[in-house]
Amino acid sequence: MAEASTRKPKRFWLRVVGSTIACACILGAAAGAIVVINNTQPTAKQTKATRKSAALVETTMVERGTYSPRISVLGTVEPAQEVVLSPRVSGQITSLAPNFVPGGMVKAGELLVQIDPTDFRNALSIRKSELEQVEASLQIEEGRQLLAQQELELLQDTIKDLNRSLVLREPQIASIRAELAAAKAELERAQIDLDRTDVTAPFDAQIMRRSVNVGSQVSPGDELARLVGVDEYWIMASVPMRSLRWIQFPGTDGEASVVTLRNPETWPSGAERTAKVARLIGSLDEQTRLARVLITVADPLGRQQDVPPLILDTLVETEIQGRPLEDVVRIEREYIRDNDTIWILKDDQLDIRETEIIYRDAQYAYIVSGVEGGEEVVMTNLATVAEGIRLRRVSNSEQPTETPNEDAAE
Repeated sequence: MAEASTRKPKRFWLRVVGSTIACACILGAAAGAIVVINNTQPTAKQTKATRKSAALVETTMVERGTYSPRISVLGTVEPAQEVVLSPRVSGQITSLAPNFVPGGMVKAGELLVQIDPTDFRNALSIRKSELEQVEASLQIEEGRQLLAQQELELLQDTIKDLNRSLVLREPQIASIRAELAAAKAELERAQIDLDRTDVTAPFDAQIMRRSVNVGSQVSPGDELARLVGVDEYWIMASVPMRSLRWIQFPGTDGEASVVTLRNPETWPSGAERTAKVARLIGSLDEQTRLARVLITVADPLGRQQDVPPLILDTLVETEIQGRPLEDVVRIEREYIRDNDTIWILKDDQLDIRETEIIYRDAQYAYIVSGVEGGEEVVMTNLATVAEGIRLRRVSNSEQPTETPNEDAAE
């Protein structure tokens, strides 16, 4: 039993020593492998790859002159004249004009609605008879006054001046003349009411909505129809505050900026219309916080010229021609590089210029300084940009490509 108990500790320690030696061998082998890999890894050698020829680029020549920027915004078409047509007398509608339908075109003064005039004709006849009666009474009283005047001449100075007007029946005549004036006013009013049974168009208009039919009973204040004038429409354009100083207003500048209208969604391709700036609205749009400019469009429905018609409440593209900018260079915005710099081809080399841009519209930038007329602006994008790199203007048989990096790794 004692011999067996002494063998167990010896076996335990043998296993521990063997495990330790195996772990040490594995760690040593791993360390050796790492050293070998580090000593045999290839290294990259950097070499200079120099282009044998200059980069091919496209250029455009710029000119200094006077240009008008274009301010492109959206505008909403609104009516310049709009009225809700209502009757001024009560009655039943007996007839409607053929054009008195939604979309119908009517002329100023054209009869649209006829209200039954029977009662108003009777009233007019009554007022005429009343007037004739008062006129007859006036004639009778004037005859009595003439007799009284003859009698007064016979009495000479026996009647005082106070009673003289009574004898000559002057108060009676004054009363009848007042009745005559009232009768004439009543007759005129009856005639006006009769005339108002004919409801006419107040201006050249298009019927947008009709609310009555033959047989409808109407009274003052009721809606008959909604009419919109067709001689002129308004466009309410929302313009950024910073762009207002470039717009010409007729009230302050004496000349209005010309506006070009486009509506690609509904108009034929390339179709345009011309309008003019009218005035600046003295408040900002509550939602966009942009200034509002009123633009007027003559003949909005194209009745007198071959142009696409405007539709109310639609959005149209408005391009406002701004105030002329003198002595500036105009260049497309895509050729303006980082930090408002441009690339110039000068002596077959790249010249990077800092510029001062006075205004940018949707297409162009207008440069005050940094480039002169007659210089060539590089249009081609370059992968490597450095002052003085060699460039070559592209010819018709060559196509420009982006210049590869001059520092390449092999």
